[in-house]
Amino acid sequence: MKEEVMLNRAEPRKILETVINEQVPAIMSYLSRHKWHVAKVVLKHLGANRLEVQVSQRENPHPLNICVDQPVGMSIKYGYGKLVFETKVTALEAVPESSSGGSIVLMVPSRIETVQRRAYFRVKVPDSLKVNTVVWHRSNNNSNHQPPNRYWQAKVIDISAGGAQIAIDAEQQPDFKKGQFIGLRFTPLPYETPLVLNAQIRNILPTADNNSVCLGLQIVGLEASAEGQAVLKRLCSVVEKYYQLQQGNVSRKTIQPAIS
Repeated sequence: MKEEVMLNRAEPRKILETVINEQVPAIMSYLSRHKWHVAKVVLKHLGANRLEVQVSQRENPHPLNICVDQPVGMSIKYGYGKLVFETKVTALEAVPESSSGGSIVLMVPSRIETVQRRAYFRVKVPDSLKVNTVVWHRSNNNSNHQPPNRYWQAKVIDISAGGAQIAIDAEQQPDFKKGQFIGLRFTPLPYETPLVLNAQIRNILPTADNNSVCLGLQIVGLEASAEGQAVLKRLCSVVEKYYQLQQGNVSRKTIQPAIS
């Protein structure tokens, strides 16, 4: 599976024009007060170096806490994959609709990455592997690279380039809530360097025996920087390796440590 396709400088404008014409929704991720947030947006207008997006109408609108010159990441499901790119805010503009969050003017990206849709299908962790993770509450004092003093041990059940499911032993008394943003750190394969991710909890369900609590996670923030996109590329590789192991097309011994 080819995780990324690099596009030349002429192609992003054609892609953006197509997305605007077809009104394809997008997800914008951004960092505010040391926490990741996501917002649904629609691309409205493309200028010489101006990409105008409008925040989708919401039942309970709230301030986005976005400012000029702030980096943001964009993710757009289209065709056989997902388009991702990083850019920055150049202006904020009000719109007549009171239920809308307004318009945000972005710099036109010089490149857009394409991730194949297959990478976003959930793949179970192979039976031959036991992938443990630590998870923690995100707060202003948390580091993106190390878990804080208070954290929970969990097991990765399945994963994709866009999300994961993890199970926490109920005896640890996890106190996570739906919609909350958390941090997690795990080593996908033996001898690899750990992956550190930010995620939003989409659902919380107990197992049938009530011995564990399963968290359904949406991974966020990887589109917003070159460093994050490098992590996304590696995550796609992990998904492919798990898939190959599940299919029996590659043995665990033949998997080489990833180059980070």
